[in-house]
Amino acid sequence: MPDFQTLLAETDADGVLTITLNRPDALNALNKRLVGELGQAVRMARTENVRGIVITGSGEKAFAAGADISEFAGMESLDAHRFAARGQAVFSAIENSPKPVVAAVNGFALGGGCELAMACHLRVAAETAQFGQPEVNLGLIAGFGGTQRLPRLVGRGIATELLLTGDRISAQRAYEIGLVNRVVPATDLIEVARQFVLTIASKAPVAVAMSLQAIRASDLPLPQGLQQEAALFAQCAGTEDFAEGVMAFLNRETPEFVGR
Repeated sequence: MPDFQTLLAETDADGVLTITLNRPDALNALNKRLVGELGQAVRMARTENVRGIVITGSGEKAFAAGADISEFAGMESLDAHRFAARGQAVFSAIENSPKPVVAAVNGFALGGGCELAMACHLRVAAETAQFGQPEVNLGLIAGFGGTQRLPRLVGRGIATELLLTGDRISAQRAYEIGLVNRVVPATDLIEVARQFVLTIASKAPVAVAMSLQAIRASDLPLPQGLQQEAALFAQCAGTEDFAEGVMAFLNRETPEFVGR
């Protein structure tokens, strides 16, 4: 990984890449450089010896407290469209990663920070974390995918409430509505997120990637989603890992998956 200015990226001995948003003085606000570097790090993770990714924020206060509002001054419609499209592209790259991506939400996840967490496949939150989409307080709407991912995660009614009021919710409330998968003490946050990644990475890599693709197809009408599922099921059945998994099960052995 190259040296980044706005984030830290380190792959440990287990193949878990931890990406840390590193603008603590600005509560890890998502400026243009950080969004660009995040996209670069996620793209490079596809080709390097990485089994999965954890995304978190530096410091104790914030995962990411939203977009960097200082960059909004003087922004006009065309600039805003480009800004939203750039962020959406990076967050879609995270969502479309064939390797598991887990958000370790250590504090405020507001605006773009909440949208970043939602783009990850799973979310683990510290007990002190807070979530919200406060864009309406600025005369804006969520622009990095919040209006689309939030209803899919928590349902249209609750998403409408959060998007229209701009209210913040606690980590426990986020868990109750299905926005996060686990709430843990802050001291356990990164390790729980890592264990999520390692558990998934121990499975057949092709099956994991195909599962993620099939889950994304759940946004389609049911008949199309079922067609996609059947096609992906068939692809998995043609892999070496499928043969290995079946034989290991029949022989009561631990499978050794190779990702083919």
